[in-house]
Amino acid sequence: MKKKMILDVDTGIDDAIGIILAVKSRQLDILAVTTVNGNVSLDTATLNTCKILDLLNEQDISVIKGADSPIIRSPFFEHRIHGEDGIGGALKDVPVKKQPDDGFASDFIINSILNFPGEVTLVMTGPLTNLALAVKKCPQITKLVKEVIFMGGVIKGVGNVTPTSEYNTYVDPEAAKIVLQAGFASITQVGLDVTRKVLLGEGHIQLIQNHELADYIRQSTSDYRKRYFERNGIWACAMHDPLAVAIALQEDLVTREEYYVDVETKSELCDGQMVCDFQNRLMKQPNAHVCLDVDAEAFFDLFIRIINS
Repeated sequence: MKKKMILDVDTGIDDAIGIILAVKSRQLDILAVTTVNGNVSLDTATLNTCKILDLLNEQDISVIKGADSPIIRSPFFEHRIHGEDGIGGALKDVPVKKQPDDGFASDFIINSILNFPGEVTLVMTGPLTNLALAVKKCPQITKLVKEVIFMGGVIKGVGNVTPTSEYNTYVDPEAAKIVLQAGFASITQVGLDVTRKVLLGEGHIQLIQNHELADYIRQSTSDYRKRYFERNGIWACAMHDPLAVAIALQEDLVTREEYYVDVETKSELCDGQMVCDFQNRLMKQPNAHVCLDVDAEAFFDLFIRIINS
């Protein structure tokens, strides 16, 4: 029986590859792909999502727009990394057939969870704005959702926007705080600590047998991999968002431990930093499964097998 899933994205380069992985797996009943302001504007994220579904010849999956800004802050885009269009210039001149559906993402999330209690997995690869809005409107969803898997934060490493903050939690830390403190029975944090260990290189792309998908992934990640080389000396890019999707498909890819986790929202130097209480200094009950390690080889085995399926 396929796992019911909503994929919530701010479709930049790695979100797009995460969508490809989710759709190609054929293991998921994707109720919708919901979009949110993040790497790029809401409209651009939505357009990119539709382009990717067109690329996959997938017209039956709904695309539903969500929040066009963080809860209280101004948008902060990552054009340096993802390009002005969000997907590295790939599919730039391709006509778009797929169109978004009516509705609002947080309402769709609420209704789906209420209609399928205990069955819906939420995979969130952008800022957590849509889920935070859903929680504020309908708190009981925290007890009715099957699980939440979100890409965001960094626990033991350095940030990728500020010295301490990962992009998704930096853009909307208030949303991340709401979600983490909402009382979800099962919520998994997938941070830079593990996503930086799954690095897509040219060798992986050469293993992709579908030339159209290989060309898309190669082109969309070209500048992304170049920037990673300039900073880290490796021609590759981290599969942040695809790892979150992969965990929904095969949870033993990662090692997880339960801890209390919160997000800083009022710091001059550390705004958006995710803080994990490893030593139980705060004497609070754990609220998240924190990913501490990943089997990168197993991830790419899964990734390549699914893309080639």
